[in-house]
Amino acid sequence: MQTSTTSPADTAATRTGRPLDRFFRISERGSTYSREIRGGFATFFTMAYILVLNPIILGSAKDKFGEQLDGTQLATATALVAAVMTLIMGVGGNLPLALAAGLGINVIVAVQVAPLMSWDDAMGLIVIEGLLICVLVMTGLREAVMHAIPQPLKQAISVGIGLFIAFIGFVDAGFVTRIPDAAKTTVPVQLGTGTLTGWPMLVFCLGVLVTIVLLARRVKGAILISIVLMTLLAVVVNSLADVKSWGLTSPTLPDNPVAAPDFGLLGDFSLFGSFGQVSVLTVVLLVFTLILSDFFDTMGTVVGVTAEAGLLDERGQVPGLGRVLLIDGAAAVAGGASSSSSATTYIESAAGVGEGARTGFANLITGGLFALALFLTPVLTIVPLQAASPALIAVGFLMMTQVKHIDWDRFELAIPAFLTIIVMPFTYSITNGIGAGFIAYVIIKGCLGKAREVHWLLWGTAGLFLIYFAIDPLKQLLGI
Repeated sequence: MQTSTTSPADTAATRTGRPLDRFFRISERGSTYSREIRGGFATFFTMAYILVLNPIILGSAKDKFGEQLDGTQLATATALVAAVMTLIMGVGGNLPLALAAGLGINVIVAVQVAPLMSWDDAMGLIVIEGLLICVLVMTGLREAVMHAIPQPLKQAISVGIGLFIAFIGFVDAGFVTRIPDAAKTTVPVQLGTGTLTGWPMLVFCLGVLVTIVLLARRVKGAILISIVLMTLLAVVVNSLADVKSWGLTSPTLPDNPVAAPDFGLLGDFSLFGSFGQVSVLTVVLLVFTLILSDFFDTMGTVVGVTAEAGLLDERGQVPGLGRVLLIDGAAAVAGGASSSSSATTYIESAAGVGEGARTGFANLITGGLFALALFLTPVLTIVPLQAASPALIAVGFLMMTQVKHIDWDRFELAIPAFLTIIVMPFTYSITNGIGAGFIAYVIIKGCLGKAREVHWLLWGTAGLFLIYFAIDPLKQLLGI
């Protein structure tokens, strides 16, 4: 008779893990707890910059009355919404998609919305935008639009996002910089400051090399290992060398690692106050701009990340899409209600996918770390962009590999796919890339006499994108 070698502790751990495994379908999706945990950490560290960047973007702007939002309160609100909504997405959507204040949308709020009204009015518009997105989800319209998109365009969206986030990585690290207009040159970007200089740039370049070597050797945890190693190197370099600036975050060990959260901005919004500050038409146009940006940024991110994770079904559709989109809409509401701007699904979630995350269990880790960030912001924000950005380069490569699935011999599909791919990084916007691809697709189909092959929702969406791209001339025409 054979004796079992399984210890009571192992048996208890197995029994404990089974309900979680079944709930999150970890084994079913070919993942493991270690991969999910690594993925959760990787996602957090590649998007933790938002804890610094969002307070800078919103906190440096003034509303119509010259008021500014408090930076500490913004950091708290940003971390809180990211933690709560990421956890909800993990449990409710069961996909490795983390959420936080959306870059791009927060710029719109700071630059376009706040100067026209008070901050609480501006955040009320964000709440309205989120509620309208939830209505679109519950009516099935948002999901129907995503299902109407041809598979090649979905693949192009994923590839374009890959190039976009790689470009973000290069820009964030300072490897690529914008040439000042005063230079009067036709070259819009350049290598560093013309050359690569400084210790931070060395950390980034070494990080890229370490990451790609680890990936090539198929080392488990390659992206996370690179982030940790480069952060430690940055801390050492910063303590020994005279570094002028690391950018947004400096790898300096804090004197006090704990800071009390300040929830002063929670609930500080006015749902309809904006109507008393500007015309109804202006409010409608502002909300339309916010919805379109949020709607398609999320669509591109959800499709791109789930495609990279190999989770799309045989029809190229995202599992549980309705729940995912509803949670994303609720995140927009939460962002406005907390004055941290609209929260949305983050493309940096692809870093976690690159580490093997395939389920919402990874979100428990990412969300938990954001919850810790409420109290440990001084520690968790010492990761400089130069240490985190190599992860974005690596993920960009992984997402780029999907380009092989596009049929480049069929120009009616290949040209819209091409425009989708290149417009994203060149305009620094997922939404712009999707809009360019949609418009090209419907026009080409129409000119080839194949208009009936295009879903009516795509025609409608392409029309909305035309309005989106022409919003400034329309404002001038209407005298707004």
